[in-house]
Amino acid sequence: MTAGTDRPRFGTVVAPRPTDPLASHGPLVAARTPAGFDDRPYELFEVRPHTPTIGAEIRGVRLGGDLSAEVLAELHRALLEWKVLFFRDQDIERADHRSFAARWGELEQHPFFKYTYGGQNDVDVATLAKDADVTGVENMWHNDVTWHATPSLLAVLRAVEVPPVGGDTLWADTGAAHDLLPDDLRQQIEHLTAEHDWIHAFGTNMDEKLRAELREAFPPVTHPVVRVIPETGRKVLFVNIIFTRRILGLSEEESNQLLMKLYRHVQRPEFQVRLRWEPNTIAMWDNRACQHYAVSDYHPQRRVMERISVVGDVPIGP
Repeated sequence: MTAGTDRPRFGTVVAPRPTDPLASHGPLVAARTPAGFDDRPYELFEVRPHTPTIGAEIRGVRLGGDLSAEVLAELHRALLEWKVLFFRDQDIERADHRSFAARWGELEQHPFFKYTYGGQNDVDVATLAKDADVTGVENMWHNDVTWHATPSLLAVLRAVEVPPVGGDTLWADTGAAHDLLPDDLRQQIEHLTAEHDWIHAFGTNMDEKLRAELREAFPPVTHPVVRVIPETGRKVLFVNIIFTRRILGLSEEESNQLLMKLYRHVQRPEFQVRLRWEPNTIAMWDNRACQHYAVSDYHPQRRVMERISVVGDVPIGP
């Protein structure tokens, strides 16, 4: 820095002061959990954090085993704290995968995958198989199933076959992103509501008759822009670039500008964790509290993942 200015110099050029409040630089450090969170040490397994606020590897738990209520309770607390948990070397089959996911609630049956993804043979398992003919298209930040009145509570994703390099997945902490918004922007969005829809995503490759039938069953829904996690009281951003269509009560231009600000903010690396997959790796995430992004940099290599999700509840706002 040069005396008398807080703007960095690059050679003889002074970097311009940003006019966009979301373009600021410097420390971006959010609290990992809200005040009052139960932060006792974990006694039944080892927790290895990947970043200060999101993502931790769990060691000492085999997900195919008969997990005790005490272990599940600690895993639940770890999920609330870290938002996404990683488990390595989990040599389990689909039945074990399903059994573990079912410990967290009713399993979700995705209504569109059988029409939009080939190779689906179980209604509660989403098989995501990519190769030279089927490319990865999930490389946009999103929460799953926000087009539904009760979006997914959580998801358990198992690596079946992975490319030698590439195909990572990233998650973004939307609680940290909310907390580090400028005060005026955080107050502006506190009580706003947004519309979510599926038809422009899953519906693009459906024939008109099928699309109309599914539209009747799954109309657009509205959710609060700021969602509250019931167990902790944590506020999180709950809009995403795939399924959120507009913010109610704003003009199209105002809605688009505000949404783009929020999307860009969530995408800051300080809020993210990145996982390099290995065979038999499992990731479990709180779909309410983070977004994810599947990197599509491995074509034409083969990548096969299986996801089982748990039905959530109706999102509530502040």
